[in-house]
Amino acid sequence: MNFTHVMDFTTVFALVITLIAAITVFKGIRIVPQQSVWIVEKLGKFDRKLEPGLNIIIPYIESVPYQHSLKEYAMEVQEQTAITRDNVTLLLDGIIYLKVTDPVHASYGVTNPVFAVTQLAQTTMRSEIGKLTMDATFEERDRLNANIVTAINAAAQSWGIQCMRYEIKNISPPASILKSMEMQVSAERQKRAVILVRRQAPVAD
Repeated sequence: MNFTHVMDFTTVFALVITLIAAITVFKGIRIVPQQSVWIVEKLGKFDRKLEPGLNIIIPYIESVPYQHSLKEYAMEVQEQTAITRDNVTLLLDGIIYLKVTDPVHASYGVTNPVFAVTQLAQTTMRSEIGKLTMDATFEERDRLNANIVTAINAAAQSWGIQCMRYEIKNISPPASILKSMEMQVSAERQKRAVILVRRQAPVAD
């Protein structure tokens, strides 16, 4: 009877040890996808980067707190207001294209690098709009986009993330300005129509 109990205990103990060993081996294997980099910490301190492929870490001592994709991806920049140099309030939104260039800095340079860059994009856009008149914002959109990219990358160097492109999607002036613009366009059309009629009218003898 006692021998049976000993055998049962030994069996259970062996199964527990086997299960713990299997879990330990499983936790020590890391397969990193292509175009990805994982950050390894040893006892809470940065240790190394894991490159794509099969990697081994020491379970319970080493951990993978950060996983970064090196692919370029797009983020929506929410609609916001900005005031032009001639004091016109515009509504703008855009798309920002980002890429992680330094996984270590992206992990430890700022708490949330993507959120930080999108916030920086909003403040930079307001600042750049404030340098231009309303008409210039429509005429110089490409230059405005380029200036925003340059300003973001200059400020985000230590964050390990790069702004590849920025595109302003919509620029919406106030309703009163839109009505004024429509009236101006209508007046220009009428003026051209009058000139055309006069040119086509027969000359009296």
